[in-house]
Amino acid sequence: MTVDKSLMSGSTTILILKMLEEKDMYGYQIIETLAQRSNDTFNLKAGTLYPILHNLNKQGYVESYEKEEGNGKVRKYYHLTSEGKKLLKEKHQEWITFSSAVNRILNGGVSYESV
Repeated sequence: MTVDKSLMSGSTTILILKMLEEKDMYGYQIIETLAQRSNDTFNLKAGTLYPILHNLNKQGYVESYEKEEGNGKVRKYYHLTSEGKKLLKEKHQEWITFSSAVNRILNGGVSYESV
């Protein structure tokens, strides 16, 4: 089953921040990790990912640096800043509130809040 892209658009930023909280990553690595962990529900294109990373960088939530790989190839890695960690925490709480409200409605008022 495919998921409507409009449902995914609001959650893309928090997912990218979460990936970078775990470790510094380069763009293609973020795309592959999201696809793998979501069973291909999140199949970001480079044209979607890089503008988000650029915007997060511009706002001070991520920083980028270049690192040479063993094969001599230079990759641009992204690192979550302390401000980015604060944003992730805020976005995570927003997601819990939002998803809990949606679940309560879809499940006839039953709440599955874990926090």
